[in-house]
Amino acid sequence: MTTAAASHLLPVFARVDLSFESGEGAWLFGSDGGRYLDFTSGVAVNALGHCHPHLVAALQAQAAKLWHVSNLFKSPDGERLAARLCEQSFADFAFFANSGAEAVECAVKVVRRYHAGRGNPERYRIVTFEGAFHGRTLAMLAATGSKKYLEGYGPPADGFDQVPLDDIEAVKKAIGPETAGILIEPLQGEGGVREPPPAFFRALRQLCDERGLLLVFDEVQTGMGRTGDLFAYRRIGVAPDVMSLAKALGGGFPIGACLATAEAASGMTPGSHGSTFGGNPLAVAAAHAVLDVMLAPGFFERTRRMSLLLKQKLASVVDRYPDVLSEVRGEGLLIGLKAVVPSGDLVSALREEKLLTVGAGENVVRLLPPLIIGEAEINEAAQRLERACVRLSGASANREAAQ
Repeated sequence: MTTAAASHLLPVFARVDLSFESGEGAWLFGSDGGRYLDFTSGVAVNALGHCHPHLVAALQAQAAKLWHVSNLFKSPDGERLAARLCEQSFADFAFFANSGAEAVECAVKVVRRYHAGRGNPERYRIVTFEGAFHGRTLAMLAATGSKKYLEGYGPPADGFDQVPLDDIEAVKKAIGPETAGILIEPLQGEGGVREPPPAFFRALRQLCDERGLLLVFDEVQTGMGRTGDLFAYRRIGVAPDVMSLAKALGGGFPIGACLATAEAASGMTPGSHGSTFGGNPLAVAAAHAVLDVMLAPGFFERTRRMSLLLKQKLASVVDRYPDVLSEVRGEGLLIGLKAVVPSGDLVSALREEKLLTVGAGENVVRLLPPLIIGEAEINEAAQRLERACVRLSGASANREAAQ
């Protein structure tokens, strides 16, 4: 029995006691009256910032026409969105879902049906990597393989074999007669902003080609411009057979997508997969608006310039506060600060400076500003980081003196 003052939200989030009333660009305006510089972006979701005028107009226009029908009927706007994504990628087909976990689940189903359709239903296992994060459904928890996420949910879903990241020999040993594919993030976000070298991805591609496996990239966090190009696989020069997208695809409106080549998707026939809300008109309108902005000339060139500037500013702070920070990681505007102090302390200190960030594995703090971030806001973020480091450096010195 709950009291009247208690929240009726299921207590699965350790929520910070902070809420927001509005947002504009890279800024959030709190119910406490504070103005916060948002370098979380809804965990890489609000790629175009808050209330981008083109996204607002697109949603308002669609909301006045049609919210939902069903995938029982044709969707001209959905067809056009699929075509735009395929034109910009390696893919021939797209399936629309509502979240990243659903998009990766679809990718796994594509891989398994591919082999089943070729008369090899025993090939269903997927090689995954330590430090990965693929979502919160039961199957995606098994693909992720983290004990802290799996605890209490019974036996993990079968079919996933996890190996160390950037260890091609371990990958080879994990492949057997039941292996169907390899699933990997081009750059691990939750896992600590960890990125294997391009040579590792080339080796995976070669291995898949030699063994008849499908290569799947989980670009839920890295896709849609986050690493400096529309898709991260472009930057590393290796194309997958299947790819999952979500987060920034809708700019804040829930939508996921699974992209695949015609060959990889050959097992997906009518009735083999579906979604009630997937590709709903509002979500499709939002995704079209995001693509309109991102595909405009010069968008990614500017993103890369801002990335370079941010990294330079961060590196300077790291150099001055080696007792607080040790390393700058990442690509594009998916940046990690490896902390010497507990990363949670750094996130809290930054929040006190009204700079919002998010933690990751390996004692890393992620900086995920919107892709429309400007030079003035980057300078402001660096100043706020420095103030937080001053406070944490002093606290660290005091602890050492007390010992």
